[in-house]
Amino acid sequence: MILALTLLGAGSTVSLAADKVPPGNRNVEQPPIPGASVRRTKAGKTSFDLKYEKVRDLLRTDSALMGKIKKTAAAYGIAPIHMIGAIVGEHTYNVDAYDSLQSYYVKAASYAGNSFRFAYKDEGIATFVKRPEFAECDQFTDSYRLWTCREDVWQDRFRGKSVGGTSFPNNRFSAVFFQPFYAGQTFGLGQINPLTALMLSDLVHEKSGYPKLDETDAAGVYKAIMDPDISLAYMAAVIRKSIDDYKSIANVDISSNPGVTATLFNIGGSQQRARALAARKAGGAANWPEENYYGWLINDRLDELEGLL
Repeated sequence: MILALTLLGAGSTVSLAADKVPPGNRNVEQPPIPGASVRRTKAGKTSFDLKYEKVRDLLRTDSALMGKIKKTAAAYGIAPIHMIGAIVGEHTYNVDAYDSLQSYYVKAASYAGNSFRFAYKDEGIATFVKRPEFAECDQFTDSYRLWTCREDVWQDRFRGKSVGGTSFPNNRFSAVFFQPFYAGQTFGLGQINPLTALMLSDLVHEKSGYPKLDETDAAGVYKAIMDPDISLAYMAAVIRKSIDDYKSIANVDISSNPGVTATLFNIGGSQQRARALAARKAGGAANWPEENYYGWLINDRLDELEGLL
């Protein structure tokens, strides 16, 4: 629902000046918060306000973290407030913040050397994507288009279906193959999904110089999304890609609205959403992208969050 202006994907870059999304929220009141987030917060005997204040204070007092955020944002050509918004949103609604940046490093180290793999039942991901259904994806050499194609194939030909004698769950590709501990799992400062990291591996390698990820090295992927330094790069890459998708596909500039970029960080699918918005515009019925509950908070507290910088 939330980014009601998802986007139509005409792959060509538009030559006209992009339409800039106005500042602030399109919704007067905060959209509904999902029940799962409410239940997790209650189970932790805390509140959204307390979680917000905790992550805000972490950002305010940890000058090393703030320095890393600013440096990473500059490398990806985005304003650091977009990264602040993503971190605040994740730690307000999805997880609780640690007390210091060092705690994130310690948590990441606890996964080092662990033996696990990306698989469904006994079929590893590397074997799975060699199935003939994925042959059309072999034309792509860049990580984003390759894994986006594979995700689309999963959605169209495997999700909730029986193929080759195997019944596959009616669930997201990332949940079935890329979360070996439990479904819905994201990790680290940026709460990056393993499949998202694989998609953005080339961009992060280009901009930050970190090694490209390999789907057969699950521990390496988890290191990337849990190590705060590397995780920040992937967070910036997600935001950069969302901004670029909306501009190139729908000719809409979202780079000055942190609530919209935070919403996309939360719900993903920037390319598909940009295509939907472009379709709406082509039909003369376009409206601006709308923030969800997560992005709404960022725009609502924008003055305070910008003050952290």
